[in-house]
Amino acid sequence: MEQMDAALVDRVRAVLALGGVPYAELQDGVQQVGLRLLEARAKGDPPRSPAAWCAVVATRVAADWHRARRREERLGERLTALPDPPGGGGEEARVLALAVADGLEALPEKQRQVLVLRFYADLPVARIAEELGVPEGTVKSRLHAAVRAMRQRLRTDEVV
Repeated sequence: MEQMDAALVDRVRAVLALGGVPYAELQDGVQQVGLRLLEARAKGDPPRSPAAWCAVVATRVAADWHRARRREERLGERLTALPDPPGGGGEEARVLALAVADGLEALPEKQRQVLVLRFYADLPVARIAEELGVPEGTVKSRLHAAVRAMRQRLRTDEVV
């Protein structure tokens, strides 16, 4: 598999940094751009100017990063603005909701995906496997790891 050369990686890092992506997340952005470049080449549609193409894609990755941050902020705002549930326990419920949201954000993408599909969308394991195109055993494994990680996170944060 073809890799991006060092000069191209440096250019992508610079575009991401100028786009406001934090230093700690630059490498993830570089990997996303590199993956998209490999996908374009695999489709038989390689860019005529990889440097220009990567700069445009890096700009989009930076914009996506900002959109994700705004979504997270809005989610936090919505969770803290929730009315108290009937029967009391409002503050505890808000703290738990915020802790779960933070825990979800900390999970790897594949674990977060199956957890949301299982517990928020209420899909059975077989349907999740079908939607994701993976074996049921893989879904069960990811789900188990995600639940274990969330449980550990909530205990560490002393929420439960």
